[in-house]
Amino acid sequence: MVEPKYPGLVEQYVNLGACYQKDGLQSIRQELMSCMKGYKGCYQRAYRCLGAAAEIFEDMRCTLLTDQLEDQLAKRAKGILQREVPRRKNVSPGAVRQRFLGAVTHQGVLCLTQTAQVQCSKIFELSDRWGLAYGLLSHLLAGVVNNGYDVVACPDPMAPDRLAHLLVPELELAFLTAQGLEDPYRRLRLDGAVDEILLRKNRSQLRFAQKVHTALVEEAVHSLAQAKEMHDQLEGLYNPYVDFGLVEETARQIFEEL
Repeated sequence: MVEPKYPGLVEQYVNLGACYQKDGLQSIRQELMSCMKGYKGCYQRAYRCLGAAAEIFEDMRCTLLTDQLEDQLAKRAKGILQREVPRRKNVSPGAVRQRFLGAVTHQGVLCLTQTAQVQCSKIFELSDRWGLAYGLLSHLLAGVVNNGYDVVACPDPMAPDRLAHLLVPELELAFLTAQGLEDPYRRLRLDGAVDEILLRKNRSQLRFAQKVHTALVEEAVHSLAQAKEMHDQLEGLYNPYVDFGLVEETARQIFEEL
């Protein structure tokens, strides 16, 4: 449900609740309340698992991130910008739009890479086990915008404050944190920039963290699948007591107004 900012002036309410047959719903009151409670509980569990997974992933990143590595990422970003993003003269900085390219769903972790491939012919595939792409993408975002190009910044669905992908449609250029893309323009193995001594020193800790992270994401997906199943049950309970003729009439009235 979206609350109108200027009700009656710019937006207006559409009350589909009027389409319920309330007397009929009262006859299945307990079934509805039980199903609704379980449905919300599954979502809450999924969110808690994803929050914990994001924290563990951030811990892995911080374990391996050093000043030297940050400098390497900054230099690599600078080189890419010099080669791929020519500076525009006498233009204002580009605009930044945020769009999610992926999500954690009841079907698993999805990333719609084909959406980027339709818009961009040059795809940089960022191989990234430890969350290092965020540092590189941050430098690239700042540089591309400063050079006068609009960008689409795609947050990580499990940690929306961190970038996961970056698209520059004007240049048909994209940077995707993914693996196994078909014929990318270039592959960047960010894992190779990690200090080997630091990696060996923390290998057992990192392996454990990866296992826990994977298990938490899998549990979240399982909970979302349960929520989807309960949502389908809710629809099955509600549908016999919805006046779909009134729903269609409401849609027709809105259509006529538009």
